[in-house]
Amino acid sequence: MNNQRIGIGFIGGGFITRFHIESLISVRNCDVMGVMSRTKSSAEESALLAKSIGVGHNAKAYDSITEMIADPAINALWVCSPNFARIETFEEIANAINTGKGELIGIACEKPLGRNYEEAKRVKELTQSVGLLDGYLENQVFSPSITRGKEIIWSRGAATTGRPYLARAAEEHSGPHMPWFWEGSLQGGGVLNDMMCHSVEEARFMLTEPGKPRDSIKAVSISAHTDCLKWQRPEYSKILSDNSGGETDYSKRPSEDFARSLVEYLDEDNNKLIVETTTSWCFVGEGLRLSMELFGPEYSMFVNTLDPDLKVFFSRKVTGTEGEDLVEKQNAESGGMPVVSNEAEVYGYTAENRHMVESFLAGKRPEENFDDGLEVTYLLMAAYMSAEQGKTIKLPNKEIETFIPAVARGEWNPKG
Repeated sequence: MNNQRIGIGFIGGGFITRFHIESLISVRNCDVMGVMSRTKSSAEESALLAKSIGVGHNAKAYDSITEMIADPAINALWVCSPNFARIETFEEIANAINTGKGELIGIACEKPLGRNYEEAKRVKELTQSVGLLDGYLENQVFSPSITRGKEIIWSRGAATTGRPYLARAAEEHSGPHMPWFWEGSLQGGGVLNDMMCHSVEEARFMLTEPGKPRDSIKAVSISAHTDCLKWQRPEYSKILSDNSGGETDYSKRPSEDFARSLVEYLDEDNNKLIVETTTSWCFVGEGLRLSMELFGPEYSMFVNTLDPDLKVFFSRKVTGTEGEDLVEKQNAESGGMPVVSNEAEVYGYTAENRHMVESFLAGKRPEENFDDGLEVTYLLMAAYMSAEQGKTIKLPNKEIETFIPAVARGEWNPKG
């Protein structure tokens, strides 16, 4: 192989894959060589996108994961396929390498690593069993506002007055794009599993001293609450049913559209640290809102992606088709609206993929890896356990390792 460049194969050809491909415009030493998807047309569309923006002149659609691994031009895989396909995906990767079908340097996997702890652990084991480097694609810890904010807070505020002790993170929008995301059994849960994975990891990252490992702060308890505030209402559950051809029934099998958690940590000196997270699929505003707040003895930090450096206004006389050209999960086409000018950059995809490519080329394990993905899954399962039992869960707790949330079993209904 040419060890100066990485040939990337994408597994999954949908929304998140297109985000990654667009981010690669600003990443050196890599080429999109292939896309494989359960739907061949989506693989072809994503491959065409890579060609059209100049990040994959030879990109093409493949029929299987094994076929991509067998292509010597592909050195690493980005796993962006649906949650319910995680285990079969990694089993096929491991089998292809074990049977000599081809070679890889590493795998980068989108969140969550698995729908529960056992799945996430299996993903990590399968990857390491064939000697591959592993990168966990948690874009928000690579967001420029987060990384620069952390650098400033720790070098100025924490250095003079003491470490930060409270982080608040939120991710909110009006609901996922694809019908399978709404199904607890397929996705692994609702908004908690889908979006709190970002919030707990981003907040943990902010509270961790630069240069220290993630276990330099230890989670000691978690309390959480889940609910279905909007999408179980008859007029909205009908929308989900219609969009899924009658498959999704939120009147009987809802997933949570609101979740909050409070995680307590202890640092190396046994000082208490707090992480508060809020996530929802029932936020109706301009579009996707990501927010982060960090507090210490004499300082604070605030990030809100709906407070960008560009805003536009359209009167009711301006009409057009619905879209997401201004901000992800855009909810309107008129009025005063923020514009996220480069979502791939602002949300962290560019820096994330630059780090993965550079790490794989150097033969080093990425700093954000499957250990992080496994720990995030552990915290999410603890949050579900807390919400179901209505009490604070002390950590560590062995029961979390085999826990499957009621919503993932299709047995959760806040209306009884």
